[in-house]
Amino acid sequence: MIALLSTVFSILVIIQFVLGNFASGFIALVNCIAWVKRQKISSTDAIVTAMAVSRIVLLCVMLIHWYYILLHPALYSLKVRTIVHVAWTISNHYSTWLATSLSIFYLLKIANFSSLTFLHLKWRVKSVVLMMLLGTSFILVLQVVVISVSGTMQRSEFEGNFTRKTKLRDILWLSHVTLLILGNLTPFTMSLISFLLPIFSLWKHLMKMQLNGKGFQDPCTKVHIKAMQTVVSFLLLFAFYFLVLIISIWRPKKLHEEPFLLLFPTVEVIYPSVHSFILIWGNRKLTQAFLLFLWQLGCWLKDRK
Repeated sequence: MIALLSTVFSILVIIQFVLGNFASGFIALVNCIAWVKRQKISSTDAIVTAMAVSRIVLLCVMLIHWYYILLHPALYSLKVRTIVHVAWTISNHYSTWLATSLSIFYLLKIANFSSLTFLHLKWRVKSVVLMMLLGTSFILVLQVVVISVSGTMQRSEFEGNFTRKTKLRDILWLSHVTLLILGNLTPFTMSLISFLLPIFSLWKHLMKMQLNGKGFQDPCTKVHIKAMQTVVSFLLLFAFYFLVLIISIWRPKKLHEEPFLLLFPTVEVIYPSVHSFILIWGNRKLTQAFLLFLWQLGCWLKDRK
């Protein structure tokens, strides 16, 4: 039974890995080609491209982790585990915060509020996104330090009594969990706010259009709806990913059984893989390029036959 589950989960992980890297690589390639042709790149494309690169790294790290826990658990030493954990932390951090930056960028570009604070942020949207990414790097540095210290302590004998050793391990574990929750719950909350505020802005816009006797399907309304669909898709996927992540950390004894140890990494790969396709669907340029690619692929397969 375990062997069958391992095979099924392995196939699912490989399929998600291939599809996710294909989508992320497609996004990066299309935007880089456009960048070279135009000699410039928009802020949205820059964020999406950086996110695609971080997703490729994240998926590769997840595959390496899966490879070790399934095929070579004996070789998954504390040193290798620490390196993989640090790589996952860095790639996951930028993957999540770049997606959050995109949500905030949509909010500041699309929503309309008369607040002076909002207008100030709207005029400086690039600086807001850049400062947010730089500011959150502090959390990333703390996470890497805690993981590195914890790994070093586990690999070497700690000088002192057992009580001190246990206390330090507990402090490091609590710090790690706290930073992990903070580093994921904060961007989720910000993305949720970035979803709710445009809804209120859209409601005000629709009321204004109704009073003026105009239809609801104007370009502004369509842009609002498209952006909110992209953000809510990210929120649903990220909420599911974060929930699985928390369960995998604080799992009861029953969840330490091998089927669950195989299930959690398999489910976690869904988030970075599927979200890349959502980014393609939510961007007109990427959608057109993707449809053109599928049409050319269909013509090539037809000619081969």
